[in-house]
Amino acid sequence: MKTGHRRTYHSAVFVRFRKLFIYVTPAVPGGVRQKEGKMKKTVVILSLVLAASVAVSAVTLGYTVTQSRRVNSFITNQLKRQAKAEEKKGNYKEDGYKVGDKYEIRSTKDISDAYKSGDDSKLSDTDKETLKKASDILKKIIKDGDSDYQKELAVYDWMYQNIGQGASTVVTLPSASGSDFTPQGVLVSKQAVCVGYATTFRMFMQMLGLECHIVHNDYHSWDLVKLDDGCWYHVDIYTDVSGCTEYQNFNMTDATAESGHDWDSAALPAADGVKYTYAVQNNKQVKDLYAVIPLVKKELEKKASDRHSLYFSFKKNYTSDDLQKADPVVNGLNSAMSMAGMGDKSINGAWYNGENNTYVLGLFISDYSAQQNGTKLTAKERNKLAAAIKKAFGVEVTSDGDMDPVNGDYKEGRKK
Repeated sequence: MKTGHRRTYHSAVFVRFRKLFIYVTPAVPGGVRQKEGKMKKTVVILSLVLAASVAVSAVTLGYTVTQSRRVNSFITNQLKRQAKAEEKKGNYKEDGYKVGDKYEIRSTKDISDAYKSGDDSKLSDTDKETLKKASDILKKIIKDGDSDYQKELAVYDWMYQNIGQGASTVVTLPSASGSDFTPQGVLVSKQAVCVGYATTFRMFMQMLGLECHIVHNDYHSWDLVKLDDGCWYHVDIYTDVSGCTEYQNFNMTDATAESGHDWDSAALPAADGVKYTYAVQNNKQVKDLYAVIPLVKKELEKKASDRHSLYFSFKKNYTSDDLQKADPVVNGLNSAMSMAGMGDKSINGAWYNGENNTYVLGLFISDYSAQQNGTKLTAKERNKLAAAIKKAFGVEVTSDGDMDPVNGDYKEGRKK
């Protein structure tokens, strides 16, 4: 009986990290040797694959460790930022802070508490006087059933129309010198610097039960008020008065306020609601940008006292890329006003975020000929003044509604 070769052989493969040992028992017959060669190749390939796999695992492990370190570093930095933000909130100083190292923000909580409780027995004489003046103003401007927004707007309107921008009067008023940053001084002198506007507005808001903060930096201050939608809004009456731009800085979101204000946003609540921005509450819908031109012309034809800022929403769905198209419209209006003899007036504008991802355009007419630093008299008082001057000096002065007796802005009269 023919017997075949014994196909017995011994092979051993030892694999170590970074060292590969392959041992195959030699001297086997032909067919076996070919198969053995194939096996050797197979073993070598498998060994190389295994070594590569180990190497890739090592690289992957290194990458994973690096990524883990980066993630941990990011988390640590975020926690540090949050801790700093919380620290700023805790360290934010409202009352007692001096804007410009001069105008101190002073608390009026005792006055607002006395107004709400009806008990002023613990107030100083000065605070009692301030409470009396503020209470009388609120009686005139606030109606039963007014919403938070209507109350806030009424206070803004009164302050815009009655408080001057820290300008001097012809005759110095008591408390007008050096106290135009406190509500007491503001309500007596009817003049205020930015801190005076901010503290007086906050006092009114607190008297009406509305939460209000004073926002400040080193050189300016304004207010942040919370309304019944649960959202906060920026209010800067001082800037509106100084720029003759009524409502431009009334109930701003953070995004709108950032274009002209600088503050530590981490220390105060975010203002991101749009419902009670003046632009959303008071806009007129028109077809497109060009439709605003005749409406502006119509507004310019009104008396200065009847003229207001204009707000427009659009039937055309303007996107963020279209907003710059308002620039040539405003520039064209200013050029037309100049050529039409209205060089004492100017128009500027601002875009506001509306509801449902829409935009509202605000246009503000500044009329520098209408600015008056003095106090206006009633018609009866003007006539009485004109009669007294005529009797004493023998000349007539006009008694029309535009004259400004305190500043002596009379039209030339004729001598009798």
